[in-house]
Amino acid sequence: MKFLFSEQHADYQQYQYSYVIWAVPEAGEKPSDFFNAGFMPGTPQMDRFYLCRQIRVDLEKFEPSSENRRILRKGAGINLELVPRAQFDYTPARREFFKTYADARFGKDIMTYERLDALFSNPVISHVLVYTDAKNGAEIGAAILYVEDAALAFYYYAFYDLNYFNRSLGLFMMTSAAEFFSGRGTKYLYLGTCYSERALYKTQFNSGEFFTGFRWSNDWEELKFLLRRDQETNPKHLVVTEEYREKFYAGDLGKITNASGFNMK
Repeated sequence: MKFLFSEQHADYQQYQYSYVIWAVPEAGEKPSDFFNAGFMPGTPQMDRFYLCRQIRVDLEKFEPSSENRRILRKGAGINLELVPRAQFDYTPARREFFKTYADARFGKDIMTYERLDALFSNPVISHVLVYTDAKNGAEIGAAILYVEDAALAFYYYAFYDLNYFNRSLGLFMMTSAAEFFSGRGTKYLYLGTCYSERALYKTQFNSGEFFTGFRWSNDWEELKFLLRRDQETNPKHLVVTEEYREKFYAGDLGKITNASGFNMK
């Protein structure tokens, strides 16, 4: 993979010069190579990936917690089916259902029709998990995913009937996806980014971990430290922040360096 460092605004007074780190695929590389290194797709075409604080579940170690089991019980009577994108009929009714949900949950036109259509016409979506109510056969939700053999499933967006909100349908869909792909022998389930406390629901899994920028960590206290730090004004660079190094790496910058998966040769 080739790296591109795209410059953002700088804070000269704090000696902070920020770059967005992109990775561009080379011949023979798979998206799983990028996910494993901490990158997420930057375009629906997956021709560019960006480094970010994302969360994944190690499904080889997955065991439902008591909270996971409670959520699964609340969804009793809801069935799911994994449908290849090529076999999923992206009808006008489904398109409108997805758009209505996105407007209600994300804000009006944050997810435009054009953006929605692009997702369903590009390789970032390979499969759809379809959820139906067994009592009446109604389709009540769908999660769109990128699935790569047994290497990974990327749980990208979920759309569901908000009338099922009291049954924790959103959490059920994500939790049942973890159980489903674990049963299929998939190695990792990727759940997207975590840059606010609102995203901490993604940490419900005992075998979950997040990308720090240099390694995958299963220490949720480390993640919560980063979330609190995000609220600070003009914080120092993370790895030179003494409190961070002391709290999670015994004050040893070498431990951070050794944990990094990036090595230029």
